[in-house]
Amino acid sequence: MKLLKKVVATSADGTSATTLFTYNGNKIVSIDGVQKHVDFTYTDGLISKTVTLNKTNQLLETVEYTYVAGELIRIKSPNNYIINYIHNSDETVSYEKLTINSGNQEVKMYHGILYFQNENFIKDERILDNTAVGVTSSYSISFDYDSKHNPLFNVLGYKKLLDYNETISSNNSLINTVIISTTKDEQISSSAKFYKNSFAYDLENYPTEQVSETSISTNGYLKTQYFY
Repeated sequence: MKLLKKVVATSADGTSATTLFTYNGNKIVSIDGVQKHVDFTYTDGLISKTVTLNKTNQLLETVEYTYVAGELIRIKSPNNYIINYIHNSDETVSYEKLTINSGNQEVKMYHGILYFQNENFIKDERILDNTAVGVTSSYSISFDYDSKHNPLFNVLGYKKLLDYNETISSNNSLINTVIISTTKDEQISSSAKFYKNSFAYDLENYPTEQVSETSISTNGYLKTQYFY
């Protein structure tokens, strides 16, 4: 069983950034990158808390994860946001995200449904709840996968983190499709964007290199190398 130890991401202008992963067995202890450092806490084999240090402004953000019968039901970032999850009988997950405003009140931002197939997170469909009167806005992101090993899938409890998108999947995302649609006064406007990734693999079918045609999650990095 392989565990990801290091990622080197290179941008179009040739600058690179290294991220280091540390473990205790197959429990992840920390992820240390150029811009942020994340520490993980486990309770009963599940990730119950992350603390992220933003290295730019030295701000800390704590995120707490709550489970029932091994399934994630709530994420809370004190003073920032709450996400509630309901696990449905058809293996979809319904959710809502609330932010906490300056008056300490919960404001519903959006709600949606997460879809899964073959241990892969394949789609997130959401409706925005904070739009103007008479405006309906929706957002959808879907993922198409290869059949190889996701380098983080062996990390204990990581696949339960529903806020980590495609990185919790069993395989690696080849195409991400983002569709945004807005309806106002019966006029519909929509846009679709596609983000493609290609991979090179080692003999055990783990990715060693990823090339992105501009990706949502790469922050401008076009080539990513994986070390185990």
